[in-house]
Amino acid sequence: MNANVASKNHAHTNGTKNIALIGLLTAVTCILGPLSIPLPFSPVPISLTNLAVYFAIYVLGTKRGSLSYFIYLLVGMAGLPVFSAFTGGPGKLLGPTGGYLIGFLFMAVICGYFIDRWANHMALCFLGMVLGTLICYLFGTLWLSYQAGMPFRAALAAGVVPFIPGDLAKIIIAMLIGPQLRNRLKKAGLN
Repeated sequence: MNANVASKNHAHTNGTKNIALIGLLTAVTCILGPLSIPLPFSPVPISLTNLAVYFAIYVLGTKRGSLSYFIYLLVGMAGLPVFSAFTGGPGKLLGPTGGYLIGFLFMAVICGYFIDRWANHMALCFLGMVLGTLICYLFGTLWLSYQAGMPFRAALAAGVVPFIPGDLAKIIIAMLIGPQLRNRLKKAGLN
């Protein structure tokens, strides 16, 4: 009977830790997501949302990190100003950057797949993060092209090309800090 009680308490504690960590990384995304710099030549601003997603994946893994981003997406769709430039609401998904917001979810899954399986292989983690980011770019570019009525090449030039150097820098920052955060949480018994 005592083993049963201990097992239930352990499961409850793990569930509470998971909820707290998912909530914490959702909050980090809610803080970083609205911080953006508008560009005069593009309807897509420079944003820190993808950096927050990279951190969430490193810290939480694929499932919990993707869930963290999905909750962020729901919070923003509910109207809270957590999207770029402190905006929110379902209309944001219909606007020029809506494809990127959806693409981040797929990015999280792809990045997480690589990080969860090859956390100790930096080259494979980098590859996974680049692939995930490319998929996000694809979703964003297709939607921007459709929504703004511009050719795919023009949408690519406006919504992807200017962001490549900054996004590569964010990937590198996440790769330098993310594993340390993950290891510290594991050592503290929180992950």
